[in-house]
Amino acid sequence: MTSMLRSSTVSDVLRRSAARVPNRTALRFAEREWTYRELDAAVTRAAAHLLSLGLRHGDRVAAYGKNSDAYLIGFLACARAGLVHVPVNFNLTGDELGYLVEQSGSSVALVDPGLRGNVDALGLALKHVLPLRDAEGSLLEVARESTAPSLDVEVADTDLAQLLYTSGTTSRPKGAMMTHRALVHEYVSCLVDLDLTEHDAPLHVMPLYHSAQLHVFLMPWLAVGATNTLLEVPDPNEILRRLSADRHGAFFAAPTLWVALANHPEFGEHDLSALRKAYYGASIMPGPVLERLREAMPELGFYNCFGQSEIAPLATVLRPEEHQQRPDSAGRPVLFVELRVVDPDGNDVAPGEQGEVVYRSPQLCEGYWDKPQETEEAFRDGWFHSGDLVRIDEEGYLYVVDRIKDVINTGGVLVASREVEDALYTHPAVGEVAVIGLPDEKWIEAITAVVVPKGEVGEDELLGHVRGKLSSFKLPKAVRFVEDLPRNASGKILKRELRDRFAAS
Repeated sequence: MTSMLRSSTVSDVLRRSAARVPNRTALRFAEREWTYRELDAAVTRAAAHLLSLGLRHGDRVAAYGKNSDAYLIGFLACARAGLVHVPVNFNLTGDELGYLVEQSGSSVALVDPGLRGNVDALGLALKHVLPLRDAEGSLLEVARESTAPSLDVEVADTDLAQLLYTSGTTSRPKGAMMTHRALVHEYVSCLVDLDLTEHDAPLHVMPLYHSAQLHVFLMPWLAVGATNTLLEVPDPNEILRRLSADRHGAFFAAPTLWVALANHPEFGEHDLSALRKAYYGASIMPGPVLERLREAMPELGFYNCFGQSEIAPLATVLRPEEHQQRPDSAGRPVLFVELRVVDPDGNDVAPGEQGEVVYRSPQLCEGYWDKPQETEEAFRDGWFHSGDLVRIDEEGYLYVVDRIKDVINTGGVLVASREVEDALYTHPAVGEVAVIGLPDEKWIEAITAVVVPKGEVGEDELLGHVRGKLSSFKLPKAVRFVEDLPRNASGKILKRELRDRFAAS
């Protein structure tokens, strides 16, 4: 797809807002507030400090911390200095943490002081480990100084801005190489298709190390000059309190967090009437939860956001006015995304038939860092192959069937795990469910439902419940009950962990 944008970098996004609305509050975090002018100056100071450590254009900088103003400043400082930001899930420790730092070739790490021990324990070959905040000599301390350093750095829109590591639901994470150009195109797509405005007063609670919160919401809202409030962690109690007390008009959360909010004992006691725009993505939003939220807040418009890390990450959106007619759709492509649905030979399938969705877009990454084989497999014939099994209707609406690797081969017949999950979700005692295929001598793969119950329920009751909703070959052969499901940074269920766990039992 041809770009309509002139050259622009991530750093320019903030710089333009600082020139246009310099005295408007850009960010609130904890007890601190930053105007756009103050935030822009802080980013320049932090960028100059990073370069003073001996970093050169294109060097990678790992970021290992919870949400904070310092974390955002670190990302923007890397962008302004021509460095490559490497976000790391703050829940990772040990080998998983070491893999991302070493695979990316990061020479400097920006770290929350409370997480410093996890880094030191690995003995990584880092030149500097710099505290993000709450410590002497932290990046935040430097950013808040009154100095005005000169910064003579040229950054092109084709330069890498970030290594965005994929979710790793089926294999070890891969570093998607995101350029400034790709991210800025993403921001424009989000502004247009998600109706983001300077008046939204958004609340941000999902981790900034994940691309959705940072690139679909926070950065685009900074681009239009909105006043943003950031929480360190997504605590349901604090979220409900802030939505009510501060009258936030827009909010994004993974479906798991929306479920926690809707089921919160104090949900009905808070005045959420100011909230007008609700965004969700990364996994299925259970229908009953969506209905409860609609009933409680009839003026609230829901946006279903679908995509993946490699496309920065937004690919399609189902808008509020489209939810009633197509509640199970992922919507249509955003401004800068072109897609097709193809068979294994790369031929377009007819509307209504299943195939893999492939993308062409200026939002796409340049490939995977230091993984040429994986890059070649994913980028073929000018299109990025997503690994998502979908169908598309006559009007261009996308319906996600499953991850291709999560389709279950039972007795030689392919079954989409999501179809079985949808049937199980209709039982009131099912809190969460993941359906997987386990090796089986008779069936090749035995359909197995892993259920987090929210009430008293047994295997026989659940199997009886779905018997009238599914064909016999789609029925689970077993139900396993667990307290919770393993998830990655974006809230996606890690089915490979479930397969490993229950295949060995």
